Amino acid sequence: QVQLVESGGGLVQAGGSLRLSCTASGRTFSSYAMGWFRQAPGKEREFVAAIGWSGSITDYADSVKGRFTISRENAKNTVYLQMNSLKPEDTAVYYCAADLRYRAIATMNSPTYWGQGTQVTASS
Repeated sequence: QVQLVESGGGLVQAGGSLRLSCTASGRTFSSYAMGWFRQAPGKEREFVAAIGWSGSITDYADSVKGRFTISRENAKNTVYLQMNSLKPEDTAVYYCAADLRYRAIATMNSPTYWGQGTQVTASS
């Protein structure tokens, strides 16, 4: 069992930055692929970014490429999402997820574990 807790969300002006963190319980964090997803009001949840167990493989949604960076520190059981140049359309609840299969994260194919989410609001 893996429990995920997100933090770092908040209200920021458009053009600003935020860094989200997701800390996992358990001693096998380094075995899991991790990802970030988001869900805006009235919209379906969508993929944002994925990172492999070692950090050497990453993928991003086209809408965030060049602005967001996913990274991880296995020694701290934590994955990060650095968000720069935020836009109002980035406003959403952001969730992290974990799965032993990278493809499950990168294609949002029923990742096994989910966090509770953290709200990000970018105001215009």
